[in-house]
Amino acid sequence: MSRSLAARAARFAVVVLAAAGLSACGVNSVPTAEENAKAKWADVESAYQRRADLVPNLVATAKAAASSETQILTNVTNARAAATSINIRTEDLSDPATFEKFQNAQNQLTQALGQLRTVVENYPTLQSQARFADLMTQLEGTENRINVSRTRYNEAVQEYNTTIRTFPAVVAAKVIYGAKPMVPFKADAGASSAPKVDFGTMENPPAAVAAPRGGANDNPAPATSAVAGQ
Repeated sequence: MSRSLAARAARFAVVVLAAAGLSACGVNSVPTAEENAKAKWADVESAYQRRADLVPNLVATAKAAASSETQILTNVTNARAAATSINIRTEDLSDPATFEKFQNAQNQLTQALGQLRTVVENYPTLQSQARFADLMTQLEGTENRINVSRTRYNEAVQEYNTTIRTFPAVVAAKVIYGAKPMVPFKADAGASSAPKVDFGTMENPPAAVAAPRGGANDNPAPATSAVAGQ
């Protein structure tokens, strides 16, 4: 082998070893796990938005047959306003305080919708309306989507958090990326018994809300596992 060929082979070997070393240190695995978790978070946001879009029509339809239940209908509207007022940016996924506010607001809407279901049980006329039945079917499908997307997000967060704490990826996580753990969804302190929700302190409910964008066929495949807190 000529000296020039040997030199080129040596340089190629150095490049290969350097690339392998960087890969082993998490240069690729850390951002890969991070982007996967962010993608799963986008699915969570989409599912919650689908639910928020259904609420105005649900409330409007219920008013026609259950106009005396103004407090519960107001609760649902106010809870929707609170839930949609908190936006989580991807950088906020590492901020426990902001994430907790988002989760609490979504949980309040879940509980308010539970109150609406109680109203439905007491008004046969409302149950018999095809439009309302269709909306409730869409809501059930959307809640299933929320459950599935939260499960997958939690799994991706666990993978990312494990990656940035495990050697040798922890080297790249700390030195190159300054990575911080992401926050998963967790069970509420009172998840075993539905807590009372006080909407009395909410101010300035929206005068109008957006029309739903979801379609009638809103049921995904049943979730294989449940996420705590739903």
